[in-house]
Amino acid sequence: MRFTNRRLICSLLAGTAALAFTAAPAVAQDTDGTEAAEAGSGDPIITVTARRREERIVDVPLSITAISGDELAKTGTLELTEIGQKVPNLTLEVSRGTNTTLTAFIRGVGQQDPVAGFEAGVGLYVDDVYINRPQAAVLDIYDVERIEVLRGPQGTLYGRNTIGGAIKYVTRRLPDDVELKVRGTYGSYDQADLVVSGSAPLTDSLKFGASAARLSRGGFGDNLNLAGVENYNKDVWAGRATLEFDNGPVFARLSGDYVKDNSEARQGFRLIPGLLTGAPVLDDVYDTRAGLNVVDQEVEAFGGALNIAVEVSDTITLKSITGYREDKSTTPIDFDSLPAADLDVPAIYENDQFSQEFQLLYESDNFNGVIGAYYLDANAFTAFDVALFTTGDLLFLLDPTTDLRGLNAQTLGDVNTKTWSIFGDFTYDISEQLSISLGGRYTSDKRTSRVLRTSFVGGFSNLFGGSGVPFAVTSDFNGSQTFEEFTPRASISYKPTENHNIYFTYSRGFKGGGFDPRGQTSAAPDLDGDGDIDFDDQFRFLSFDPETVDSYELGWKASLLDNRLNIAVAAFKGDYTDIQIPGSVGFDTTGNGVNDSFIGITSNAGEADVNGFEFEGNALVGKDFAGAGSRFNVNWSLGYVDATYKQFIDAFGVDVADQRVFQNTPEFTVSAGFDLGLPVANGIVDLIGGVSMRSDASQFETPNAFLDQDGFVLLDASIVYTADSDRWSIGVHGKNLTDKRYIVAGYNFVAGGTNGVPFAPTLGLEGTLTGFYGDPRRVFVTGEFRF
Repeated sequence: MRFTNRRLICSLLAGTAALAFTAAPAVAQDTDGTEAAEAGSGDPIITVTARRREERIVDVPLSITAISGDELAKTGTLELTEIGQKVPNLTLEVSRGTNTTLTAFIRGVGQQDPVAGFEAGVGLYVDDVYINRPQAAVLDIYDVERIEVLRGPQGTLYGRNTIGGAIKYVTRRLPDDVELKVRGTYGSYDQADLVVSGSAPLTDSLKFGASAARLSRGGFGDNLNLAGVENYNKDVWAGRATLEFDNGPVFARLSGDYVKDNSEARQGFRLIPGLLTGAPVLDDVYDTRAGLNVVDQEVEAFGGALNIAVEVSDTITLKSITGYREDKSTTPIDFDSLPAADLDVPAIYENDQFSQEFQLLYESDNFNGVIGAYYLDANAFTAFDVALFTTGDLLFLLDPTTDLRGLNAQTLGDVNTKTWSIFGDFTYDISEQLSISLGGRYTSDKRTSRVLRTSFVGGFSNLFGGSGVPFAVTSDFNGSQTFEEFTPRASISYKPTENHNIYFTYSRGFKGGGFDPRGQTSAAPDLDGDGDIDFDDQFRFLSFDPETVDSYELGWKASLLDNRLNIAVAAFKGDYTDIQIPGSVGFDTTGNGVNDSFIGITSNAGEADVNGFEFEGNALVGKDFAGAGSRFNVNWSLGYVDATYKQFIDAFGVDVADQRVFQNTPEFTVSAGFDLGLPVANGIVDLIGGVSMRSDASQFETPNAFLDQDGFVLLDASIVYTADSDRWSIGVHGKNLTDKRYIVAGYNFVAGGTNGVPFAPTLGLEGTLTGFYGDPRRVFVTGEFRF
């Protein structure tokens, strides 16, 4: 597969390079831009606000991809996860067993586990407000101005410290005039979406706008055990409202949003037959036999933000960013995906957060920068049962004197995070060609955790409407710890001409430690060797330390041929230390050889090198060649990551680095696309095509031949007609046209299965090895009308 991947990469790059350099004149496409300014030739220049001020993207000494909302709409991009197909070295997936929880990785750094107690490796921002938890973070894309993806550690310019990178979701500013937009979608699997947006000026300085969205789709598969229940369906209501005040030096924006997701539970596909009942593998990867239905799948999230900017003078601007968010989810996760409660986990997630940020921005001819302070008070509560009813029945048969029928282990984790920081970042232009930037951040993270784990018999706990009886408390822990770190950033930028930028950047990233809410204190060993398993042992067993990365990047950006060709090349090196490795394993509490519970074990097990390069480009290779307004745009990207553990100490103190790999980090990520615009009647038809490729990837640090995904290719295409008046457009879109089946997440609680070794369950009796899949082929029509 590696040979095939490299051959495909070479073909894609050769093709796009040929398109970019053989046609004349070549013009830079603006589809990846965020705001358009006019160049001397009348062609748009790509500008972004990654450094808290408007700059051409070629001038920013960072690896950044910016995609406009207009481009996302034109290509039929509906969810945030689809951005992962366009950006090098980025993985965005829906987390296992959920509909709206986000799993994000950039350059090998991320966080897969959505339970309380673990910080994100990739920061997500909505209108400059950091989203602390991954629940309800798979955002639907509507009324978006742009999405920016910043790769590498962030934190000296704004918001929360993030070790891997940041994704910024920016909604549209309200227009000056009255506006009403209606956008509808209808397509495969009974997809039917409707988004209505409107805005109007209330006074000369005050505007109001609101959007409402109804997003629905039938399931890609069915639950063959629960009648009438679909799998992978969508049932979402959403809304957003904005009030903007703009009066000279003062700008204020008050916004709020709400999401209610009533989609059915997304259940997995068994990759192996049942080890106890012999239940066969199903034919359709989107079908399931999951039987857990003690709670409904439901997600509700809402939040608000107040952004205020005051221009104190021509050089100084003061900003305040206040945010509050809250979400609650209930989800039935049937790990084994079979009717019996062999390994069933109903779960509750409740999160809330308040954040406040202040910024002082200074901007002059040759000196620019920001000083800021950030505060976050967030609480994350997770509660779930682990129903091992078949295991309890087996233990009762082995020893009738101990009735463990309806065996169940309940976990409650309540984690509070209070963090504050001060940061600054300044750029000084030594000359027109040479500039330097220096930045730094001091962060203090205080994590306070309550972990309560209780064993039940007789069924589910009362938290999920059951009648289970508690018989043992295996963890009752309260702990608190503060993590402090200074993280610097420095860069030097050399511009031999206005449209070339060669830069070198060093930055240090930091992610705080915490406590594993699934840890079982009764399983803690005597870590301090005092002959007594005391609180200190339990504290050390449940806690894990911060992780850090030192990132070095050498890059070149250029806007060539009179701004008609844009390219960006970057090589990076990351020294990744104290890597947090969360996981859950089966645990035998009675010593009879049967795992009757599980424990969470999170360790700082590794050191690694994460090195690679990225190449992005876009060009307009033809303009007005078939009449005024015609154009032919091409774009391409290539990401390569060599992520290798230098040290990985397992639970037994053994270095197993040569047996471990990075999860959710394909070696190669490639994309290429084109947009051919042709004048037709009183408008323009865009013929759009795109291809994306990801090489082999592992779901966990330990490779698994059944669960890991081989390299694959996705093909998309669109035909969009837009009237010259820009009042209406209609498009037909095809996604995953070859109907490729590919795994994006999974669960693994089995051992063996390779080299002739039979499978053996490590939790439950059926053996849990389940996969969750990306979307199948879909075709849909979109229409938008603007009044």
